[in-house]
Amino acid sequence: MPITYAAVKALSAQLYDWSLRKVPDDTKAGLEAALARETQEGARQILRMMLGSARRAEQDERFVCSDAGVPVYHVTIGTAAQLDGDIKQAIGDGFDELVERISPPLLKHVTNPLTNERGYKGKDMPLITWDVAGGADWVEILCQPKALGSGRWAALETFSFPTLAQIEEYVMKVVMQAGSQHCPPVIIGVGIGGSLDVAAKIASNATMRPVGSTNPEPVLAAMEERLLRAVNATGFGPMGTGGDTTALAVHVDYAAGHGYTPVAVCFNCWINRRTRARLHADGSVERFE
Repeated sequence: MPITYAAVKALSAQLYDWSLRKVPDDTKAGLEAALARETQEGARQILRMMLGSARRAEQDERFVCSDAGVPVYHVTIGTAAQLDGDIKQAIGDGFDELVERISPPLLKHVTNPLTNERGYKGKDMPLITWDVAGGADWVEILCQPKALGSGRWAALETFSFPTLAQIEEYVMKVVMQAGSQHCPPVIIGVGIGGSLDVAAKIASNATMRPVGSTNPEPVLAAMEERLLRAVNATGFGPMGTGGDTTALAVHVDYAAGHGYTPVAVCFNCWINRRTRARLHADGSVERFE
């Protein structure tokens, strides 16, 4: 059976809606672990408030945060999937439909960068990146709404043959510039190598890795441990109130490239919004997050 325009439209709208009302389970577990480790009582109170807010939002189907961000989708298309209709248009139409029906209503976060006018529509909105999966007969859609606090502080710089120490120094420079303005404790994604656009995509994808997972590359696993210790030693703490927990995780990945090496750094706030599901050829929907 082909994967239809109608199915993609419905799922893309549902994913965005779901993402606004539920903190992912791995992130809640990370917050619980942080609460157990945290030594400052003020920070512990903030972490308890975050966990309570997450549970209440899920229980009452409320938004966890009033900043719903803008619609960002990562779509993976199986090379054996049959498509019936324009799935890019379906994702846009799904967002339009959601705007009309969602309760509470979304605020107008889609902004024209040339005029600063705000609304629900805009050029290239929703923001979609694409990938393929060899031999698969499904389409997977991941929704990761990006809000102002975390999105504002992403950064990228290009180096020539940097050492690991230089890369880590740059990551910490970005972390210090962000301070606590990205609503910590955050998940930090780092992309190394490739080209400018590839490094940024790697960093964004790295934030999607489950909190608590171990990098299979030993060099990167060690780098993640060093960076997480360094970030949490800054003392910014939950929501900038001081404490041991400025980040829940640092996730690093890389691609081969030329002698020039872009390094991208991006953040997800403590809510770490992320929903993901697959549309299968038999018409079923498999929800992962």
